Amino acid sequence: MARIVQKYGGTSVGDVERIKKVAERIKLTRDEGNEVVVVVSARAGVTNELIARAKAVCPQPSERELDQLLAIGEQETTALTAMALHGIGVDAISYTGAQAGIFTDMVHTKAKINTINPKPIEKDLKAGRVVIVAGFQGINDEGQVTTLGRGGSDLTGIALAAALKADKCEIYTDVDGVYTADPRIVKTARKLQEISYDEMLELASSGSKVMQSRSVEFAAKYNVVFEVRSSFNHNPGTIVKQEVASMERVVVRGVALDKDQSKVIVSNIVDKPGSAGKVFRALADANVNVDMIVQNVGRQGVANLTFTVPQTETHKAVKALEPVLKAIGGGEVAVDDAIAKLSVVGVGMRTHSGVAATLFQALAEAGINIELISTSEIKISVVVHQDRAEESARVAHAAFKLDQA
Repeated sequence: MARIVQKYGGTSVGDVERIKKVAERIKLTRDEGNEVVVVVSARAGVTNELIARAKAVCPQPSERELDQLLAIGEQETTALTAMALHGIGVDAISYTGAQAGIFTDMVHTKAKINTINPKPIEKDLKAGRVVIVAGFQGINDEGQVTTLGRGGSDLTGIALAAALKADKCEIYTDVDGVYTADPRIVKTARKLQEISYDEMLELASSGSKVMQSRSVEFAAKYNVVFEVRSSFNHNPGTIVKQEVASMERVVVRGVALDKDQSKVIVSNIVDKPGSAGKVFRALADANVNVDMIVQNVGRQGVANLTFTVPQTETHKAVKALEPVLKAIGGGEVAVDDAIAKLSVVGVGMRTHSGVAATLFQALAEAGINIELISTSEIKISVVVHQDRAEESARVAHAAFKLDQA
């Protein structure tokens, strides 16, 4: 008997018929003699609908109340999935994040998991039940409902697989696995048989919608090998695991595009030690995720800072900067939403040169201007104008011959 954790995304449980199909797949896994724990997302579109309702009654809703509201989406799906299993003769029970023993920190809307108490789930598994857990949510030490941020159901699935010492973790979505690029944008994108945690993490944090980046980070920390696969067929997916030597042979593994970024320009701040530190401390205290950062050389006693943030956090970033700029002696803030971040990723970059030159030359030949550049050991990211974003992804994909096996 194996212990299997399965996570189903919003499109997989998008309506009643799809929930019934998921129930049949769960039953098939259980009938093979396995213990099964299932994590489900809210039905596709439900979370966005709830956010829209919240903003209709209050343009800047309280994050605590937003968590109370958004947790409903996953709870609906857990109950419906359990009922669908009952309808085909499978003993199942639904859990909220709190009932599943998922304890988080005190941050609302993007909480981090602190601990998981697996005893309630262990008890039901021992009794022969399939356990259905609401993804994306937990409870803090004050008993308040918290949510884990966009894609948080992935994190719930990976974290439960670690806590329950699962033999297998399967992440079901609406695509067959991890591709060299978004196949909706790059028609020649190929499905990868395997990918390392580091590569998957960089792709996820660079805009790939297949997995939430924090879930990949958690999987790497606890060595949870998982498979990304489609809930609409039975094809093998992509295995995400520790890096092995053969992975370095491929210089670039994939291309990611993030069109949900904003560029923030903080200009004319006093050019003295501590100014930048105070700016980014204010952003950190406001829980704003800063990505690419460029600071120019100070001239005539002033300097400029440019960085990118998720578009959803732009308002929060500007609000956090207002008091700190007054405190350090002035400065102006401007925001550019018409940008996109293009990234190329591969562990082979550690041992191969010329990746940046290939990317920059390919974009230049296509007449695509680069606004910002950021690098890590296995990733190169550039900011381009949003109008050329999808074209830049196709250009990069072709430049590194990712359409070829």
